[in-house]
Amino acid sequence: MDATHDRGEPTPAHGGAVLEVSPLSGRPGICVSGEISIVTRLSWEEALAELARRHRDVSYVELSGVGFVDVAGVSALAVTAMNLPRGRVVVEHPPPQVPRVLGLFWPTARGIEVAPR
Repeated sequence: MDATHDRGEPTPAHGGAVLEVSPLSGRPGICVSGEISIVTRLSWEEALAELARRHRDVSYVELSGVGFVDVAGVSALAVTAMNLPRGRVVVEHPPPQVPRVLGLFWPTARGIEVAPR
């Protein structure tokens, strides 16, 4: 879901930010690495839209390779989870700001579960 060089390496977006998204192996969901910010927002929102289209009961979002998520990125994740018709999104190994922002703005959000880092 990201741009790549001819050698298959991710191409940095404007400002040097990179976001890589790939399907998880053996379970429904995505593995994300890089940075989720205004520079990579379109790729992030496209990945979440695809996750929602494929969602059944539980979808996983693995964020151990993500160094930073801005408030709008957390918002897009929360809104995606809350708009699912059923089931939940399990966010695994998020950067510290993800549970903080969710707790501040969506303390009772349904459809999203955060596993500790």
